[in-house]
Amino acid sequence: MALETVAKVSDTPPGTISVHDVGGVSIALCNVNGRFYAIDDVCTHDGGPLDQGELDGEQVECPRHGAKFDVTTGRATVLPAVRPVKTYRVEIVGDDVKVDVG
Repeated sequence: MALETVAKVSDTPPGTISVHDVGGVSIALCNVNGRFYAIDDVCTHDGGPLDQGELDGEQVECPRHGAKFDVTTGRATVLPAVRPVKTYRVEIVGDDVKVDVG
């Protein structure tokens, strides 16, 4: 699978989310204490944009109905969502954040 550069490390400070279009896929890039995770930017409950939600540790909360997901695994942790969000492999190369959406 091919890694694509989506951002610089400094573009997404710890505790924040940035959204990026990667190969036609909207990706929420989450910085959890300096570790980066990439998930689909779409809540599996109602399609809400997860990048608009709050990132609290490893949990992101959908702003529409409060569903929560573990950004490290994609697992839905709080109802009303029951299905996980897709996760993507992330690598840091120098100052580049690369994501594999293959």
